[in-house]
Amino acid sequence: MTQAPHTAAARLLVRPLQPADLHPYRSLMLHAYASAPDAFTSTPEERAQEPEAWWLRRIADPSGLSIGFGAFVGDALVGTVTIEFAAKPKTRHKAHVIGMFVSEPARGSGAGRALMAAALDAAQARPGVKLVTLTVTEGNAPAMALYEACGFQIFGIEPMAIWTGSDYRAKVHMWRALG
Repeated sequence: MTQAPHTAAARLLVRPLQPADLHPYRSLMLHAYASAPDAFTSTPEERAQEPEAWWLRRIADPSGLSIGFGAFVGDALVGTVTIEFAAKPKTRHKAHVIGMFVSEPARGSGAGRALMAAALDAAQARPGVKLVTLTVTEGNAPAMALYEACGFQIFGIEPMAIWTGSDYRAKVHMWRALG
């Protein structure tokens, strides 16, 4: 009898986040804002002030304009990403990835790649969406490698995009065609 491998990737489940995931999601993202401050344009203090309704819209927008995905190992939420869709007719052909984060112990488990695959599948399934965009802070080599492995290409660099408290950091803009 063959046993399944006992790795985090073997136990990894990626699924759309539900309202019941609100508190683990909020906790993970507040950790993300604090532990990777250069990766996000918001601070943990700003986001901690947001009401539960804001967090719920981020993961399960009733209008359907965003879908949050979670990577779980057992019951533990170890990673997340959200894909946003445009409401305006002139930009409905684009989707945008935000809030990508994998907890430190889960890095290297395939969670990031699985989250990106789920976000890209959701974009592909949405009628009329032709491309997906995202931004990544310049110098974040692991994130850049992941996005490039998922087919994203750089189309521009925004200088002085965020203030870190001691200096400015640029944001790299990336895109990927669908289909």
